[in-house]
Amino acid sequence: MDQSTQTPVRSSVGLLKKAGSFAAIGVVNAAIDFAVFWVAVQEFDIPKIPANVMAWAVAVSASYMMNSFITFAAESGRKLEWSAYTKFVAGGVAGMVANTAALVIGDWLLSFVLANEDWRLAIAKIGAIGVSFVVNFSMSHFVVFRQKAANDN
Repeated sequence: MDQSTQTPVRSSVGLLKKAGSFAAIGVVNAAIDFAVFWVAVQEFDIPKIPANVMAWAVAVSASYMMNSFITFAAESGRKLEWSAYTKFVAGGVAGMVANTAALVIGDWLLSFVLANEDWRLAIAKIGAIGVSFVVNFSMSHFVVFRQKAANDN
């Protein structure tokens, strides 16, 4: 059924299912993102911004693969393509910028209420992942994996 024949309720349910699937994959990616970030900062003394960008690069690649095969399987045909990956990464840059901004701002705001730097950084990182979820899902749904209209053949 194409989007033009869907009722608003059915369309909303479909969007919620996609958001739920995207969120579940996001939990896996958040764990990847957090683990790479934490090891980079704690074990290798990499500053937080480069470590955040590195963690994002690993997680965005995993996210593209999982979302192509699961969340947006109908739109992608369950195929990995360089052009779609490039769009996904380009769209994900907005999420990475939002994530990094939220991390830096969150860490700064938490410095007023938490003395422990590790706890501050961990909480700020978790909040940053939440911010980037909203940006990344929006970009994936409306830009990267958007359904083609019947006349887009």
